[in-house]
Amino acid sequence: MLHVPVIRNEDDLTAALREIDRLWGAEPETEDGDRLEALITLVTAYEDKHHPVPDAEPADVLAFVMEQRGLTQADLARLLGSRSRASEILNRKRGLTLEQIRRISREWRIPPGSLIGPLEAA
Repeated sequence: MLHVPVIRNEDDLTAALREIDRLWGAEPETEDGDRLEALITLVTAYEDKHHPVPDAEPADVLAFVMEQRGLTQADLARLLGSRSRASEILNRKRGLTLEQIRRISREWRIPPGSLIGPLEAA
């Protein structure tokens, strides 16, 4: 019988993460593999509830990617075809168009959902 602990607090979370480390690489559809999958699901649910990650603005995503990859505003301008457009986007004066999202996603290999930004509640 598969025993999976309940995660109620940070100590439980730490213990579950240690167990995930121990089980990492377990074969799927084995007792250890099933336990690993269950623990990952529980940890994800706990973290989503207690440590939610806010959605990032597209300008923040672009700035982060550019910094990490050593890209400049000029690189973004070349991609978008306009230095002023790149500046407006990075300074949050203009949003990305669908075509710009597609181009940036394809060329810089950024998930398109990361460039859409937070969705407003209806």
